[in-house]
Amino acid sequence: MTSHVLRPVAAGGEESTARGSDYAVLARQVKNAGMLDRRPGYYTMKIVANLGVFGLAGTVFVLLGRSWWQMFVAAFLGIVFTQIAFVGHDAGHRQIAGSRRVNDLLGLVHGNLLIGLSYGWWVTKHNRHHANPNHEDRDPDVLSAAIAFTADQARTRRGWATRALARHQAYLFFPMLLLEGVNLHVASVRALFGDDMGRARSKPAEALLLGVHLAGYLTALLVVLTPLQALVFFVVHQCVFGFYMGCTFAPNHKGMPTVREADKLDYLRRQVLTSRNIRGGWFADFVLGGLNYQIEHHLFPSMPRPSLRRAQDLVRAHCGHHGLAYHETGIFGSYGQVLRHLHAVGAPLRPRSSAAGS
Repeated sequence: MTSHVLRPVAAGGEESTARGSDYAVLARQVKNAGMLDRRPGYYTMKIVANLGVFGLAGTVFVLLGRSWWQMFVAAFLGIVFTQIAFVGHDAGHRQIAGSRRVNDLLGLVHGNLLIGLSYGWWVTKHNRHHANPNHEDRDPDVLSAAIAFTADQARTRRGWATRALARHQAYLFFPMLLLEGVNLHVASVRALFGDDMGRARSKPAEALLLGVHLAGYLTALLVVLTPLQALVFFVVHQCVFGFYMGCTFAPNHKGMPTVREADKLDYLRRQVLTSRNIRGGWFADFVLGGLNYQIEHHLFPSMPRPSLRRAQDLVRAHCGHHGLAYHETGIFGSYGQVLRHLHAVGAPLRPRSSAAGS
């Protein structure tokens, strides 16, 4: 169930400046350990590997031709697209290169050109999330129109369809993720005609690269496959892509404490107490693109992905020293927490006897 964090900072509403803020002490330790240094070798290998697998899938796609075995290629490409999106995410956080221009170029190529998502729109939205994680009035991920993340949001739903969705959202959550890929593509196109992109100068380049992606994608489907196969390929590909993306981001904050305007939290507590880490070793690192270290990532967004694991011990010890809950669980346990939270949030919209039984 949603809870609110009320952790006071030092006397007078500000943290002590005699020894620096609690976060500054941790930041110095992390910087001195070299964990914020760029890792060009890692990202070069990651990008080359992703492009190689992408090219291999494309080759198999052409060689198979008009075959229903192509649906396995579609599912595989949904996974590849998500792995490419992880690199775009890292570029948006300036993790890959020291130059903003290089990071933006990598983000545009990986986002707009390769997978058809607007890099500028995503960076603008994601930066707002990082500044205000789980904030009920500021976090765009919490202000989602589809899912109610708090009981107050559920109560204010209007219309039969939206109330029914909130009432049963725990059961509908994973099926809805199948539509997330299409939702991201639509939002990317809409951003080109609105004010959702912070860097207006990049709009022409974004539009051009999105257009090239769309034209190439549709041309490949219609030239190689029959119309029916092309349609099914599109559905399978986008469903796998959306489901994988949604399952990657779902455990990070959903079901963790939310924040309101009245909650006065310093940066360290705001980022730690609203985030959840996922255990799982190297497999989780790969499958979740490093986002399984959500606490470390939120504290140090520009930290390169391979350094997040190294930073974990420092961050966990620092949280223990200051009495901060460091939330970490397994992947399936995290999904269980998310679903229980969503079910509890929808309780006000269910009949009292049903809600009590649940």
